[in-house]
Amino acid sequence: MSQRILLAAPGALDSDTQAFVLVAFLTLIVPILFICVLSGPGRDRVNDFYAAGRRLKPLRGALVLSGVCLPTGAVLGNTGIVAVFGYDGLFMALCTVLSLGVLLLLARPLREHAGYTLGDTFALRAPGPGARIATAVVTLSVCVPFLVVQLSGAGVTTTALLGMTGSGAEKTAIVMIGALVVCATVFGGMRGMIVIQVIKMVVLLGAALAVAAVLLHRFHWSADALIDAAAQGSGRPAGYMSPGLYADSSEWEGTLDFIGVVITIVLGVACLPPVAMQLSTAPDVATARRTVRHTITIVGAFCLTTALMGLAGAALIGAQAIVAADPAGNSALLLLTGELAGGSSTDAKGALFVVLVSSAVFLTTLTAVASITLAAAGSIAHDLYTKVLRRGRTTEGREVAAARMASAGVGILSIVLAVWVQGWNILFLTQTGLAVAASCLLPAVVYSLFWSGYTRAGLLWTLYGGLVCSVGLQIISPVFSGTPLALFPEWHIDWFPLQTVVLVSIPAGFLFGWLGSVVGRQGRKGKEVRDSRAANGSLRTHLGAVPTERPRTG
Repeated sequence: MSQRILLAAPGALDSDTQAFVLVAFLTLIVPILFICVLSGPGRDRVNDFYAAGRRLKPLRGALVLSGVCLPTGAVLGNTGIVAVFGYDGLFMALCTVLSLGVLLLLARPLREHAGYTLGDTFALRAPGPGARIATAVVTLSVCVPFLVVQLSGAGVTTTALLGMTGSGAEKTAIVMIGALVVCATVFGGMRGMIVIQVIKMVVLLGAALAVAAVLLHRFHWSADALIDAAAQGSGRPAGYMSPGLYADSSEWEGTLDFIGVVITIVLGVACLPPVAMQLSTAPDVATARRTVRHTITIVGAFCLTTALMGLAGAALIGAQAIVAADPAGNSALLLLTGELAGGSSTDAKGALFVVLVSSAVFLTTLTAVASITLAAAGSIAHDLYTKVLRRGRTTEGREVAAARMASAGVGILSIVLAVWVQGWNILFLTQTGLAVAASCLLPAVVYSLFWSGYTRAGLLWTLYGGLVCSVGLQIISPVFSGTPLALFPEWHIDWFPLQTVVLVSIPAGFLFGWLGSVVGRQGRKGKEVRDSRAANGSLRTHLGAVPTERPRTG
């Protein structure tokens, strides 16, 4: 997604109001970060660092899981999609709720087989270092692109809040924010992440409700008036509330891309490593299922406010102005906030309104980075260091120390990559992360939990085959090269016609798992037959070499 976001039109605020917004923003954010660090585990226990002692109650767990499922892309992107694409945008905003429906189906078996990472879940079916290494590779392939996207967006958002421009300021903001998140993750662990996620969801829901109330008051609490104004502001009033605006009905690629985007969100979000890791914080299966059910309610309510804000963005800002500020539509919520706050004539109440929304967006970015960093660090420290390198022969203190070092390493790597790609169109990274989750982790989870014939070979084929297929197709898709909004517009290796690859890569992941299991069982049977024949041959040779004494007669 493009990361050129205008935060509440900060340039339109006078210097005094801008200073007030900055002071109020820092007054809110800095104590939250300190609370996160101070909430970390008091002892170096693996269970505390990864799963917060597995004592999270359903309502609090639902707030945390809602925060994990609502990263910055969902908060800003869904609002813009609704504003620009109308009916299709409403349907795509609903996809996050549908993904939680998929998670509800998987919640019981995932919690029953939960360890600390997905590697623990897969190791129950396929023990050995190979499965752990493959799971870690796929987990990092999902987490690192998301971290780069989130940090890049955080740099742009923060500099806009401070009223600064230029790539140098954005890169400096990326480094500072990344360092804060790394410290919070290193010292806070899962406990600190839970605290900041709960605070984030309270602030985010408060901001969403405040924006929804103000805009509904603007339209005299009439949904019909809001929809009519949004249709006029979209520039395409005839088709705004009809399907087909996102996917050009005259082009089959557009229709397939729309279907692919829906499938990517629904199946990809449900299998993200931070989401699966969060389920392990529930004390039992029943609590995990109640947590997901509460999460569906919370996320559904937020998606409803997102729909209202998107429609209001089209009505008050206009779809063309939103796209001009950011082709991906991510500026819709923040431009709408500036408009509702009074624009250049913002008073004290309007400034507080801007602070509330900007703090919610900033906290959303911080929590997304923290949860993804923790999931990546857990895979490195628990799967690779403890289970593969040390073969389980280590202390809890050493594993927690390794997890903290891994958090710092993943954070530093993501900061470097985010600084490097700043200013690029990195929609490719977002789509790649979700495609890998849907194409590798989803088939592996489904087969591991529900198919008794799934083998170690099938798991490796699923993870590596799905990874190569999804990343390879994404590289030869139009989001990587050949189009103005691609990562490398001047290159022309866009041989795959679709921007979303899951229509091919997800079936391929399931096919790889089935083929690998079949081939693995045949190979194992063949080996058993050969071993049996070899044993029988050795036995016959041995018996033939033993002299037998004939009984004497007469």
